[in-house]
Amino acid sequence: MADVIAVHGDLTEQRVDAIVNAANNAMRGGGGVDGAIHRAGGPAILGDCIARFPYGLATGDAGWTVSGELPATWVIHTVGPNHAAGERDRSLLVSCYRRSLAVADELGVRTIAFPLVSAGVYGWPLDDAIAVAIETIMDADTRVERAAIVARDAAIFDRVEAALESRR
Repeated sequence: MADVIAVHGDLTEQRVDAIVNAANNAMRGGGGVDGAIHRAGGPAILGDCIARFPYGLATGDAGWTVSGELPATWVIHTVGPNHAAGERDRSLLVSCYRRSLAVADELGVRTIAFPLVSAGVYGWPLDDAIAVAIETIMDADTRVERAAIVARDAAIFDRVEAALESRR
């Protein structure tokens, strides 16, 4: 079981073995977290996405690429459900975290940083996005030792931290 912490900061600046990217199905970069990771990491990430995922990635699945210029060693990409477009199957969001941790285990990752998958432009209700992240990571059978849930926004960080405290 991983130790789960809340971090107020920029996901792209986390010094961990892997960061998780909330990607889209095409795996060609995008907005939000995805765009920030591609901008900060440089073209190596997109090049690896094209090579590894020529047909994209299914919702709920995860895969890895190099990290380019990021301080993390790996980027684990996962495609969350788009709640705003009607994809409301909670098990798909749970799968994003499970599959990301499975990929992390394959890579030998011990420290990982997650965004709140699907909670941005994909419109997943924030409190449920936080609950899914915490529950799934804490309950996972993984060799990951420390998992950070990174929030750029102070109010969201406070909500993640409060949810973690209530779970302990």
